[in-house]
Parts: sequence; C-alpha cells; structure tokens
Amino acid sequence: MKFYTTQHPYYCGIDLHARSLYVCILDANGDTILHREIKALPQPLLDLLAPYIGNIVVGVECMHCWYWVSDFCAEHGIDFILGHALYMKAIHGGKAKNDRIDSYKIAHLIRGGNFPLAYVYPSEMRSARDLLRRRTRIVRHGADLKAHVKNTTSQYNLPPNDLNLRYPNAREAMRDRFDDQFVQRNIDLDLDIIAFYNHELSSIECFIEKHAKHHNGSDYHILTSFPGIGRILALTILYEVGDIARFNTVQDFASYCRLIKCKAESAGKSYGTQGNKIGNAHLKWAFGEIAVLYLRGNDKAKAHLLKLQKRMSKAKALSALAHKVGRCVYYMLKNQKVFDEKRFLAG
Repeated sequence: MKFYTTQHPYYCGIDLHARSLYVCILDANGDTILHREIKALPQPLLDLLAPYIGNIVVGVECMHCWYWVSDFCAEHGIDFILGHALYMKAIHGGKAKNDRIDSYKIAHLIRGGNFPLAYVYPSEMRSARDLLRRRTRIVRHGADLKAHVKNTTSQYNLPPNDLNLRYPNAREAMRDRFDDQFVQRNIDLDLDIIAFYNHELSSIECFIEKHAKHHNGSDYHILTSFPGIGRILALTILYEVGDIARFNTVQDFASYCRLIKCKAESAGKSYGTQGNKIGNAHLKWAFGEIAVLYLRGNDKAKAHLLKLQKRMSKAKALSALAHKVGRCVYYMLKNQKVFDEKRFLAG
C-alpha cells in the first residue's frame, strides 16, 4: 500500500458520483475552507478550485466515473491523485456515512498522508483498455451461450456433438436439431448471437491490435516473443500493465498481478493468507493462461513442471509456473529483451 505524502497549502477531497460531487477543501492546518455539493460538471468544479490552482491537490476515490475529473485536473494543471477504493474503505470506515462525511474524510486522509494511492491510468490508452475488457466480457458471454446449446442437447437426450460453434457450418448443423419448435427457436437465438459476436469480436481484435502497435509497439512485439503469448494475451498484458516503470520491483508487479499470497501474522502467529483478491484480475487470468499454453508441446517446460511437482501439488506447481512467467515478463518489459528460454528454465 502506497500513501500520498506530498504537502500542499490546500487539500481537496471529492466524493464522486455520476451526477453530483461533494467537495471539501481543507487548509494546511486542517480547517475547512469550503464544503459544498455541486453538479458533476467541469465549470462548477473549476469555479470552486480556481482560487487555489497551483496550491491544491485533488483526491477522489477510484470508481467508474473518475476519468473526467482526472482529465479536468490535467487540463488545468491541478495535482490529481486517485484513491484505492478497498484500502480507503478499511481506513475511513465509520458509524455514520454520507457524501458530506466522505468528502471530509478524503480531504483529511490526503492532508494526513494516509491517502492510499491507486494508479492513474494514462488517458491515451484508457479507452483501449476498456474496450479490451469489454471484449473479454463478451467472449465469456459467448462461451455461456455455447454451453447452453450443449446442455440443451443433453437435456433432451440427443446424441452429443463435438461441433465448434465458432464456425458457420457447425452453427447451421444445429438449426434443425430439435423437433420442438420452441426449443429450436431458443437454440437459434443462441446461434444468432454467437454469429454476431464472432463477427464483431474479430473486427474489435484487429482494431485494438492496430492501435496497440501505435501505443507501444515495442512492448507488444517483446510480449509475443514468449511461447504461449498470442495476440489477445499480449494485448491484455500491454493494456493492463500500462507503464512497467510504475512497478519499482518485480515483487510489486507480482503482487499487482495476484501471483503471490500475503501472510497474515500477529504476535508471532500466522493466520494464513489474506488480500488474495487485491490486484488485477485480468493479469491473474492472463498469466494463468500463459502458463498452460507454454506447456503445450514443450517437453522442456513439462520437465520443469514435473520438477516443481516433486515439491508441491500440480495445481500449486502451475501457480508457481505462472508466477515465474510473470517475473519473466516483468524483466522482459523492464529491460526491453525478448524471451530467452534457456535463462527462463535455468532461473
């Protein structure tokens, strides 16, 4: 957990909502200068902050509509910090809660050096990352639709099929599968949505890849040098990581990717682990996928996994391999070096 400790003459805490803002401004002594609710629009916010520009820092909690406040502050030369939502909840949780109290507590956290920082993702790559995340959700929904088709076949005791519904011929083969017209219409609905998803997702993937080469083509090509990292996994790592320089150590990177577990200890006693869900779920998924794909058709990698399995279960060995992959990717991006399998397996 990192805290914001820079001192300013004034501190502004904003309780952010989609349609309104509750703004609290404190001076260096902790006295309340301003405490007011305004509409979530740039001009009212500028009117409040204008007298303090150059001497104030603005902090908001990380929630879905922080983008415009960050861009607003960047445009007007105002220092902006983003608070980690989970850590902030743990720090300033109290008996009473409302927008006025929340904005006051945010301002006090900033002033006291207890404001837990989240990463302010660069605006030029932010929308591409959101589109890629949206693509992932659509892919998973498509998988649910395919599972529904398969489960319906079993439900009506029809012979199982191994058709890959990604392909048009396979989808057409399912058009007359059921005698009941309502069941068939249900399946046709799934097939039509799957067909639409396949067309749109292919277009979106090409679109994102084209812009990824513009945003950070060097890192993209370095990532694809790793066996098992294809287009989607490379794009996921590229856009979820952003700037690799924001991680001071490989341990910070592994923690952010949920590749390690943190011990919970008190008075010399261990209480297991905690915080396993803190970090980036997309990177956790990506490195798990890479570990499995790296093993495919790779005898040296399989031998390395068997070596790990002598000390732990297969599941833990795969997790250890995913951690190793994550560390490798960190150094590849940090040092701008392509994958070296000899060093990877020897390490």
